Amino acid sequence: MRIRSTVVIVENDKVLLIKRVKDSKTYYVFPGGGVEQGETIEQAAIREAFEEVGVHVELTGLLCEVPFNGLQYYFEANIIGGVVGTGVGEEYTNSVAYSGTYEPVWVASKQLSLLDVRPIEVVKIITSK
Repeated sequence: MRIRSTVVIVENDKVLLIKRVKDSKTYYVFPGGGVEQGETIEQAAIREAFEEVGVHVELTGLLCEVPFNGLQYYFEANIIGGVVGTGVGEEYTNSVAYSGTYEPVWVASKQLSLLDVRPIEVVKIITSK
């Protein structure tokens, strides 16, 4: 079973997402990835935030768990350092293993339902707050 850990960062009514263009499809995902051996789900979320979008975060709580090809954990987080758009993860450096494009973007909360943001369960939680 695959375990994935993700951050949900909301600032000034905008959500930080990764815009993905792959196989001629455009969709958006929350920054995150697989939990590596020996790390907690919290450690993975913090590491993935830095690798994918270039920011250091503090987790403020578990927003939800979503079953999808295993289990995915979504943590609410605040940016405490770094610069959005300076991620150095394999998504940016290994074009053989990762196809398509990855672009960190801020999306207005009210626009989330108009885009293909995955998973929709997390969008529903964010927009109901």
